[in-house]
Amino acid sequence: MLEQVFRDEWARVLASLVGFLGDIELAEDAAQEAFAIAAERWPRAGVPTNPTAWLIATGRNRAVDRIRRERTLAIKTEQLERQLRDQPEEPMDETAIFPDERLELIFTCCHPALAIDAQVGLTLRTLCGLSTEEIARAFLVPFETMSKRLTRAKHKIRDAGVPFAVPPDHLLPERLDAVLAVVYLIFNEGWGGGRVDLSAEALRLGRSLVELMPDEAEAHALLALMLINHARTAARFQASELVLLDDQDRSLWDQRQIGEGRRLLERALSLHGGGPYLIQAAIADLHLSEPRDWEEIALLYERLERITSSPVVTMNRAIAVAELEGPEAGLALLDRLELAHYRYFHSTRADLLRRLGRTREARAAYGRALELTQPGPEQRFLEGRLADMGAEPGSGPGG
Repeated sequence: MLEQVFRDEWARVLASLVGFLGDIELAEDAAQEAFAIAAERWPRAGVPTNPTAWLIATGRNRAVDRIRRERTLAIKTEQLERQLRDQPEEPMDETAIFPDERLELIFTCCHPALAIDAQVGLTLRTLCGLSTEEIARAFLVPFETMSKRLTRAKHKIRDAGVPFAVPPDHLLPERLDAVLAVVYLIFNEGWGGGRVDLSAEALRLGRSLVELMPDEAEAHALLALMLINHARTAARFQASELVLLDDQDRSLWDQRQIGEGRRLLERALSLHGGGPYLIQAAIADLHLSEPRDWEEIALLYERLERITSSPVVTMNRAIAVAELEGPEAGLALLDRLELAHYRYFHSTRADLLRRLGRTREARAAYGRALELTQPGPEQRFLEGRLADMGAEPGSGPGG
């Protein structure tokens, strides 16, 4: 129960505490302490009527107690005590309704004073409760590097007094790229690991952004992209096992979400959009057709490659090229890339090698992908691929 509450409500609890305390590190500590207290008390006393309100109230009280104990924070203590005088402490109300401040938190983390990678990483840490290790993996960097980035980002927000608020309209565009990148990374973390809670959070944030910025084509395009992909969730996992697109039961696709995604894509086009999320949404829509138009998909990836210069985009173009010109042509593109720490690079390369009959190399590539994949459906899928290929005498799974 507590683990589910953590997944569902971590972002709301933390966002509320950041709004109250104005300090991300202090708020994280308070939220973690509140969850720790819940883990100790709830099994004995039962789960409160409103777990989120209980956690927020407990976190606030613990943070105030901590600040009162630390004399070096005397100024902050005075400010908080003034707030408490204005709102006298009352017995904890388990049915209290706290405002949802997640949108404020994402814009706080995506302040232009921070580097883009720090903005994205900090939001993944605070809004989604992802571990530093998970974020480092998403960014393809060592754990220590990401840990230092996150710490510096939190200190910079605190020291610069970055306001906890959605910025005024004229400042929204300068934050948009980072915010969209964050939302899409949240979605991908849920999509890749089968974590429906993260995918749902990304969709909620995407809808909020469209409502907040109705004339931004890329906001509409990102939501379209997520909906079109999310519509396949029920068919993508069967009995907790990953099912590839070509093998999915299309009757399980959510046609309502697909329709909504296509309408959003049309809206983005009507706003004269042409950014990376619009192109990706168009590609995702093409993948729903049978047979797929690989030529158009390859052209769109080439266009996206020019915009982003991303090796991951080149990797995806290589998949389309392999369908058009054969696996040798796709492999030639892949082998120019430096994506040694990206699991999908190795699994894609393994598949092309397998199709070429280069079994020993395919085993090694599948083995490397497996090393980089966390336990779950994707890991089991890779294990199945290795098992289907058979073990080479005297060799391990890496060949």
